[in-house]
Amino acid sequence: MKGARRPEVRLPALEAYGGGGLAPDGDYDGLEFREEDFAGQDGAGARFMDCALRGCALDDTSLRHARLLDSVLTGIRGVGTDLAEATLRDVEVLDARLGGVQLHGAVLERVRIRGGKVDYLNLRRAKLRDVVFESCVLVEPDFGGARLERVEFVDCEVKGADFGAATLTDVDLRSAVTLEIAGGVDRLAGAVISAGQLLDLAPALASELGIRVEG
Repeated sequence: MKGARRPEVRLPALEAYGGGGLAPDGDYDGLEFREEDFAGQDGAGARFMDCALRGCALDDTSLRHARLLDSVLTGIRGVGTDLAEATLRDVEVLDARLGGVQLHGAVLERVRIRGGKVDYLNLRRAKLRDVVFESCVLVEPDFGGARLERVEFVDCEVKGADFGAATLTDVDLRSAVTLEIAGGVDRLAGAVISAGQLLDLAPALASELGIRVEG
């Protein structure tokens, strides 16, 4: 089992964002966004390099095809944020409160999501490499058709996850406080779980294998 490589984000001295709203294909370098309200704005295709987003609102914000590189997102919140087919590389997401985030088809590499709660995370057909979910709550995350390589779930709650048609390589689920799998239990080859988790998953595994348990 190969462990995930953590992001090593070292932000330079940042310049305060001057406001004015996001722009499609915008280029943001070395900026600090603090308590900005980006609800409903269009930043599709934008690039964020060496940036910090702190306490920003991202309700229905379009960041489709955006690139977030060497950046830190702290205390962000939003419902329906669109990050479909985006690229996140060397990114830390801390204490986020998000719901219905669209990350389908996205590429996540050296990303750590620590603290907070994310409901209905859509990672269908996404590619995750060296990703760590730590001390967070994931409610009904959808990994359908995704490729997960060196992904760790550390001290987090995973509720109602769907791994249907996913491909897992060196995925470590042993430290998950809660592990509930709603679909795709047959795709867990390439993952490691604890003995206790195996007992919890036994009914689903038996059903998948066509084993009838009585008595």
